[in-house]
Parts: sequence; structure tokens; C-alpha cells
Amino acid sequence: MRFYKSKISDIFYRFTYSKWQLKILLGVAAFGIFISMILYTQSLVAELISIEQKTVKFYTDIYKRYSDPNSFEDYLFLIDNITPTLSFPIIITDKNDDPIYPYDQYTINVHIDTSMTMEEQKQFLLKTISKMRETYEPIIIEGPDGKLLQKFYYSHSFLIDKLRFFPFVEILIVITFIIIGYIAFSTIRRNEESKVWVGMAKEAAHQLGTPISSLMAWMEIIRLNKDKPETLIDTINEMESDINRLNIIATRFSKIGSKPEKFSKNLAEVIEQICTYFEKRLPHIGKQIEIVRNLDKSIGASINPDLFQWVIENLLKNATEAIENKRGKVFIDLSCKAQSHINISVTDTGKGMTAKQRRQIFFPGFTTKKRGWGLGLSLCKRIVEDYHDGKIYLKETSPGKGSTFVIELPSYNLFSS
Repeated sequence: MRFYKSKISDIFYRFTYSKWQLKILLGVAAFGIFISMILYTQSLVAELISIEQKTVKFYTDIYKRYSDPNSFEDYLFLIDNITPTLSFPIIITDKNDDPIYPYDQYTINVHIDTSMTMEEQKQFLLKTISKMRETYEPIIIEGPDGKLLQKFYYSHSFLIDKLRFFPFVEILIVITFIIIGYIAFSTIRRNEESKVWVGMAKEAAHQLGTPISSLMAWMEIIRLNKDKPETLIDTINEMESDINRLNIIATRFSKIGSKPEKFSKNLAEVIEQICTYFEKRLPHIGKQIEIVRNLDKSIGASINPDLFQWVIENLLKNATEAIENKRGKVFIDLSCKAQSHINISVTDTGKGMTAKQRRQIFFPGFTTKKRGWGLGLSLCKRIVEDYHDGKIYLKETSPGKGSTFVIELPSYNLFSS
């Protein structure tokens, strides 16, 4: 067999990222947003600090002018009207950096506990002045003769502190929502997984039931015909078929959850085996359903035959069960789309589905049948997408007009045979 790579990759597979690549991409994007928020916030903080420093300077200039003994009324105007508009803390000291008494009249936006003694209040103000000095240089007030009279110690407003921590608060809120969302989705996922395992147990019991019942019947036939060699030979052959069926079922279920081994297979032959198997069973369900094949026999792929046959088997089974009339057709197509991907479509002439049903068909536990566990299509999706790097989807459906399911396998699974 000659292997080759296609020249034109399918758009879907070209831009499909693995889960860890998406996680890294989202992590980098989130980190970039976080850094951008911090830098933007810091630029706003720097701008506000600059405005507050200019305001302090402006205030001290007015204070120096209006504190003249000859302009007492202007001084009161300053105290009553301009001072309340300031939002940042200010402490006025003498030339020796000692707070001026009474302290409440020479401080702005500084909370002083009046229950403390005067000495304790002074010590509190001295500690506050020391912290202010570490960040901003005090503004000096000089007299007409140039002598140092007072100093204005100040700090930025509480609004700036809030603004600095705002991005971190936002990130904390976002992280909290992410954690809550993760817990919620994990709970949903665990519920779905529990449905899958319950469904798989029921599916296993259902699939094992038929060959086991047949074997019991063959054993009874052997007891009744032990003296008829020709009957025994036919019975043993049928028993061998049932045992092979049991082995296939066991192999399928054993490969769910582990990475299955792939083999180079002719897809037309694999699909034909399943179609032939179904055609022999169709008369027993009381319907005349024709399986119309259009299979390109030159297409091969690297697949796990047991699991891939299970997918085709499920699609054909769903297609035949969707046909409610006595007569109907199921069309199965195998082709290679411009050497970019392998395309397998299964179309029925059945009852179709509503838009609401269409959105839920791949969810574990969802079924449109009176009897069923809603596991088949969810397993098909896992087998095709997780084990064969392909995709499966419902291409077309409408009530009364049937449905078309499509399987696409990527180009690197393709080879000539």
C-alpha cells in the first residue's frame, strides 16, 4: 500500500487546536488582560496623584495668603468653604515637625480618636507624619521675612488606594466565578459520566443477551439432536458465530477508556461487512428496508476496526429504527473530498427530528426512542473524535423527511489501497 499526504488540508482540521493548546492560549489572553488592567489603572492613579499634588500646592498658596492676621474673614472663608472639598489627608506642623494644637483644627481628613490623651494623639500624628514623609515631601510655608513657619504634610486620597486595588478585586471576582463555574461544570460532567457508565452497563447487557440466548437455544438443540451428526455440525457452526459475536462485544467494551490500536483497513470492506450483517436481520423486524451503498472501494484509513464498526452499526441501527413505514431506504456514502478528508454519510427516509432534539442528540442519556438509553450517539462521538481525530455531526434533519449523519476523518488517516 502506498501512503501519501494530501496537498490541501481541510479548514476544520487546519484550525483545530488540542485542549492543552487552547488552555495555554486562554491563559496567555487572561494574563495579558490582567497586565493591561493593572497598567491602565496605574496610569490613572499617577494622573490623580499629580492632580492632588497640584491641589495641595494650590491650597497651601491660598492658606498662606489668607492666614494673614489682617484677613481673618478670608481665612474663615478658606476653612468653611475650600477645606471641606479636599479628599486627601493633611497634617499641618510647626517648623520642628510637631503637630500644632488644637490638633483637630490643623488636620484635614485625619481621624483622631478623642478618647486618647493629648500625648497619645500627638504620638499618633507623629507616626502618620512619618509615613507621609516617606511618600511625599512636605510643602513649606514661609513668612514675609523668609522664615519657615509651618509645614504641610499630606498623602494621597483613599480613592487612589481603592483604585490601585481595583484590578485585583476584579480578578478575584473573575477567579471566584471561574471556580464556581468549574465546580458546576464538573458536577454536570460527573452526572453525564455516571449516565454513560449506567448506559454502558445496560448496553453491554443488551448486546450480550442475544448471543447468550442463542447459545442456550443451541445447547438445547444439541441435546435433542445428539444422534443426528448433520444437525450437530450446523449447530456448532452457529454456536461459533455467537461466540465470535461475544468476543467482538467484549473487545469493544474493553477498548472504551483506553487508547485503541489502529490498523490500515479498506473502509469500503469494513462498511460492507456491517451492511451485510444488518441486511440479514432486517426481515426479522417486519420491515422492507433497502440499504443503498455508494462506496469508493479505493479508500483506506488507519482505524480500529472493532470500534469503527460499532459506530457504523449504531448509525445504521438508528437509521432503520427511524423508519416507521413498512418500506424505506438507508443510503450510506463513502468518498474522499478533494483529498482533504474522508467523508462517510448515512441518510435515512425516517421520521426526522425537531430542532430541540437535534441540539441534544449527542448528550448521554438523551433518546427519541421508547426503549433505549441514549448512549449510542454519545459513544459514536467519543470513538470518532477522541480515538480517530475526526468529527461526527447531524448534517440535515427535519420532521417527516429523514436525517443525514456525517463522519469526517482527517487527511492524515487517508491512504491508497
